[in-house]
Amino acid sequence: MDKIRVLVSGICGRMGNLVAEGVRAAPDALLVAGVDPAGAGSDLSEVIGGRRSGLIIDGELGSAIVRSQPNVMVDFTAPAVVMDNLREALPRHVACVVGTTGFTQENLDEVAALCERYDTPALIAPNFSVGAVLMMRFAAEAATRYEYAQVLEMHHPGKKDAPSGTAMLTARRIAEAKGEPMRLPQPEHVSLPGVMGGELSGIGVHAMRMEGFVADQRVVFGGTGETLTIEHRTVGRECFIPGVLLAVRKVVQQKGLVVGLENLLWP
Repeated sequence: MDKIRVLVSGICGRMGNLVAEGVRAAPDALLVAGVDPAGAGSDLSEVIGGRRSGLIIDGELGSAIVRSQPNVMVDFTAPAVVMDNLREALPRHVACVVGTTGFTQENLDEVAALCERYDTPALIAPNFSVGAVLMMRFAAEAATRYEYAQVLEMHHPGKKDAPSGTAMLTARRIAEAKGEPMRLPQPEHVSLPGVMGGELSGIGVHAMRMEGFVADQRVVFGGTGETLTIEHRTVGRECFIPGVLLAVRKVVQQKGLVVGLENLLWP
């Protein structure tokens, strides 16, 4: 059986490093290219360590795709560049697995249109941790039993968007399950603007950025005489790699745009 040919975009970043290592260790996948302007011209070993690999990092995605002919592109870049990467890959019939966050609904609509036009699938997942996906699933189930809900996400200072894609997807899943807005009390007097956080369908959404966190999230539901807290903590980015590899293996079997890893875990 042929191995899945994988290109990693954003390979010089922390997640790009881990994805490259995970792909190289997978028996059914082959790392054929790494793209990152920050490391263009460098041997892969200069980025992830080990012996010289002979795989030279590309600085431009289009030429890397033409040269390496990947089946799947894994993208962990930044909101400012991810759409351009998808516009390069999908028309060339390269299936896409995207962990970059910060997508607007307009962005998602464009990606869905590209997938349909070029008959090439893409998976966009705000979180590849199985624990985080379970957290969202449990939160959606709890939503039908409560009138109050708040989402608090906590990330490292380098996180480029706020709130996180996971927090936004969690709030949307809660809202969909509830079917009507949650109750979000508004104080008569607010002395500090923004203290109540953001709001989606009556769900309070809050973001923290500080050292000490990787990617944590807490969902709190309130009812008469009780609260329910569902919490997921990330202590290392390695937890994302099994989910990324699952997506690499399954994305080519999908149709169109798929949002959320849960669609591969519970089709």
